[in-house]
Amino acid sequence: MVAPGVGTVDGVQIYQFRGGAASWFGTQILGVLITICTIGICYPFALVLVERWRAKNTYLHGRQLQFVGTGWGIFGLWIKWALLSIITLGIYTFWVYPRLMQWKVEKTVFA
Repeated sequence: MVAPGVGTVDGVQIYQFRGGAASWFGTQILGVLITICTIGICYPFALVLVERWRAKNTYLHGRQLQFVGTGWGIFGLWIKWALLSIITLGIYTFWVYPRLMQWKVEKTVFA
């Protein structure tokens, strides 16, 4: 149940999420398997899988979102970030999350 006023402006709903537990669970399991089986190297592809599910089930002002990023589009960055994190003994990970979020937001558009 949504609290009154949450996600609305003057009673008009701004955003809506329509995802279900079963599809989320399947998407998460597949993402985890991709990541584990490749020892984290193919995490970008798992990330894209999850982000496409999230965007597909999210509506803004009644318009569905779409995630247009690709695993190959962030693969090089992911390898660079992983190497820098190893070299700096994990310190660089503080910069990875904001950059990853920026990439995800920039690759989310209206369908």
